[in-house]
Amino acid sequence: MSAPLTTEQRDLADAVADLMAKRSPETEVRRLMATDTGYDPAVWSELAAMGLLGLAIPEQFGGSGAGTVEIELVAEAMGRVLLCAPYLSTAVLTANLLVALGDSAEQADVLPRIAAGSFITTVAHAEPGTARPGSATATTARADGAGWRLTGTKTYVLDATIAQRIYVTAGTSVFAVEPDAPGLEVVALATVDPTRKQGQLTLTDTPARLLGSADTGHTALAAALDRASVAMLGEQAGGAMQAMRMAVDYAKTRFQFGRAIGSFQAVKHLCADMLLEAESALSAARHVAAAFEAEEPDRLRDLALAQAYCAEAFVTVAANSIQVHGGIGFTWEHPAHLYLRRARTDAQLFGDPAWHRERYVQLREARP
Repeated sequence: MSAPLTTEQRDLADAVADLMAKRSPETEVRRLMATDTGYDPAVWSELAAMGLLGLAIPEQFGGSGAGTVEIELVAEAMGRVLLCAPYLSTAVLTANLLVALGDSAEQADVLPRIAAGSFITTVAHAEPGTARPGSATATTARADGAGWRLTGTKTYVLDATIAQRIYVTAGTSVFAVEPDAPGLEVVALATVDPTRKQGQLTLTDTPARLLGSADTGHTALAAALDRASVAMLGEQAGGAMQAMRMAVDYAKTRFQFGRAIGSFQAVKHLCADMLLEAESALSAARHVAAAFEAEEPDRLRDLALAQAYCAEAFVTVAANSIQVHGGIGFTWEHPAHLYLRRARTDAQLFGDPAWHRERYVQLREARP
């Protein structure tokens, strides 16, 4: 069980939910899906004005230094409406990576601009074949005078084509790469989920700057991925809740044989199962967020278990929502499939459920 939300946290959740309802209706999601950039700069500026882009950024760098609970609540609201924006890549993953790396010059240069909404960034850590965290990297780095050169391929890179700086992992290090650097090729990927843009990088002797020390990048990345995963839990829970509500609302208003289909036992039981899955995911997400904020000793174990559960819960609820909607749920014009698409990609982005279960077992066995 997680602690009850404070008045300030409830107010934040309500304010963000109101903004999302106004700025990310289905029509806007579909419009942005069809664009190359995948986001609205005006909405991005609004997120910055509300302080949402600086939640993970310390106050000294222009952020608010908020906790993981606030970030999880914001992710819930964004997940409910499938917001199209580089929030996860820039304001969550990159911000946490730079904080963990401790490179003061890079922090002073980038974090204030992220908080202000004037700089979009991303992290390139996954390579072809797997998105599992901690996998061995084939990307190589070689010293070149005062700088470095990178060679390799990175994939599943969030918002790669619009990033104004890309943080690339090689070995145990993290490097900063400019989007116009020689030898860098960035291409958009055609993914299952058109609401979140991804790309692939090919680096061929590409100039880069080492951040922090050469042997601390992997630990900083792991910490950043864990905190980004907490936000992902919120997104999955929010998406599952919305997919469930769409199905229940449809079951109440769709009549067949002279009665609402929600009155039929099979549909009623399916909706009840969806409610259980969605609310359990919400509870798990908020519990883990509170555990990270309190720095509970078992927070990583709880995170692994919650990631496995929430990923599968979102997929299950989104798929069942399509079933409740019947034929119309299978059409491109209905939004139900968009939630299933997001659920499928979310379930792989920071490691698949099987990997999270393996991690849970390892952490449990390692516990004194």
